[in-house]
Amino acid sequence: MSTMSTAVESPARMTPSRTYSRWASLVVLCAGTLMTILDGNIVTVAMPAIQNDLGFSGPGLAWVVNAYLIPFGGLLLLIGRLGDLVGRKRMFTAGLAVFTAASVLAGLATSQGVLIAARALQGVGGAMASAVVLGMLVALFPEPREQARAIAVFSAVGAAGGALGTFLGGALTQALSWHWIFLINLPIGIAAWLAAVRFLVPESGAGLGRGADYPGAALVTSALMLTVYVIVGAGDRDLAVTLLLAAAALALFTAFTVRQARTARPLLRLRLFRSRVLAGANAVQVLMIGTMYGFQFIGALYLQRVLGFSELATGTAFLPAPIAIGLLMMGLSARTIGRFGPYRVLLAGLVLIGGGMALLSRAPADGSYAADVLPPLLLLSAGFAAAMPALTGMAMSAAREEDAGLASGLFNTTQVVGGSLGLAVLSTLAAGRTEGLLGRGAELIPATAEGYRLAFLVATGIALGALALAAVVLRTRGQD
Repeated sequence: MSTMSTAVESPARMTPSRTYSRWASLVVLCAGTLMTILDGNIVTVAMPAIQNDLGFSGPGLAWVVNAYLIPFGGLLLLIGRLGDLVGRKRMFTAGLAVFTAASVLAGLATSQGVLIAARALQGVGGAMASAVVLGMLVALFPEPREQARAIAVFSAVGAAGGALGTFLGGALTQALSWHWIFLINLPIGIAAWLAAVRFLVPESGAGLGRGADYPGAALVTSALMLTVYVIVGAGDRDLAVTLLLAAAALALFTAFTVRQARTARPLLRLRLFRSRVLAGANAVQVLMIGTMYGFQFIGALYLQRVLGFSELATGTAFLPAPIAIGLLMMGLSARTIGRFGPYRVLLAGLVLIGGGMALLSRAPADGSYAADVLPPLLLLSAGFAAAMPALTGMAMSAAREEDAGLASGLFNTTQVVGGSLGLAVLSTLAAGRTEGLLGRGAELIPATAEGYRLAFLVATGIALGALALAAVVLRTRGQD
């Protein structure tokens, strides 16, 4: 068992300095997470500038994103477990160092190969820093009400960081150059690393000899990386190849599951999935994050390609989202969850997300930001502000303390898989619908808008699926 829990005093005996130290630790964890989340979104608006400068082809440009997502999503589960074994603080600080160094390499890149390699290294560092954060957070704040507040703050930073990344990407690219979307991480990374060394509670971990199932690690990491690769590249290859790769990923997952059931020291204790709440929360998250990630990507394209917004204007248009999410999560979320319970708050949030997507599915080719984008944007922000902290708390509360790092890595993994899957499905549907209309003689902007409307409509169905799943699977007697 990790020594983290022994270092956390009960709220009744907490001294002012210790309370300050815990909340300072939360600030450090939020800062590190914000940096990795910003980087995952900041690239989106800068993609055309990167393509023009380094000469990427259309399919090749996708690897600026894919090179980050594949190691990030593939390593989260393994690193979450290793964090339990070697110490979560060590893993977090090492991840910040790797991510910061890789960001500098990406910012100085003058060729396609260097940029893609740097993005892959960023994915490794991002996984190291992100996989253990939730495990550290629940150990720092074991009391339910304080934990709800801490999770609300952490979720607000993460959710707002996604939309803020879109704004910063447009602003930095237009004012300076695309290189600065990576170089800005240098001062942030150094400050976050120094603060982590100063404030985070040190812990020894259980030791690599206890639970380091290296063959199992190789199987699950390969399976996850292949899964992310299949999802993010599905639109650029033949269906037969995609199905073959998906079958290979399934075979790797099957081999991993068989090994975990038989080995004496498994990497992933399968008893985790006996918890209906933990398994259900992760399944709901795949659908919810798929909806939100698809909205962010398709919504940005709608503003640029249909309404004619510039990069900076597109980023600015998304600013109400992080503001609304931050205010709602930190001002109301913890109190609302404390009063009504996470189950009811989660369902209410998913209803708002479904309603926001339904409004977006009506966005016309001659629409306007104020009438057709801002109202659903605010609905989606309010829904996510309610749903994400509630879902996070439910998932982490179902894990034992010695499995907190692993549960954190699993929760982050389903975020990446959900985001990648939602983006792949919705962008493929939008492109297919647009190409079909253009082939029948439709004009470009109306055809493009129709493709995006289809994507938003499907996203509405996914959100309603998340609502139905949550209502059935996550309901317990105490929530009736």
